[in-house]
Amino acid sequence: MVELETRSARNRDSHFGRPSSMSALGGQRITYLLAGAVTAAVYYALLYLALLVTEGRVSYLFLAFASHMITVAIVYPWFRIVVFRVSGEPWLPGYLRFYTVGLSFLVASFVGLPLLVELAGIPIMIAQLLIIAVNPPLTYVIHRKWTFRRRANI
Repeated sequence: MVELETRSARNRDSHFGRPSSMSALGGQRITYLLAGAVTAAVYYALLYLALLVTEGRVSYLFLAFASHMITVAIVYPWFRIVVFRVSGEPWLPGYLRFYTVGLSFLVASFVGLPLLVELAGIPIMIAQLLIIAVNPPLTYVIHRKWTFRRRANI
């Protein structure tokens, strides 16, 4: 990784004839996908546990909301520090942008879950898994260009 950063700083090409920034971006995509998988697993586990504990006494939409709120708070530091490597920027505005993008997932869940559960008869956890599967590719570019943008690039 240090080699990539050093080459990028010197504007040299990588071993494969591409600028090293392309290699670094590819590495960021892989890290993003891993972070997305962890995020999905945390959210999915929280939702599953909430459904088990409440035994149907609480709306699954409320539990999806609560699980989402907790998950966003847990994973934001990982995305900020490890995936997008933001430093020197205030945390709160970044968190609010991160949460704003996360709202798209929440809206997708609030629209998709009732359609899949109530109308299609799909179990809650399977319906949520289907919704989770389409989220990462849609949010990567938004996070890279807006949520974790560098002020120098604005």
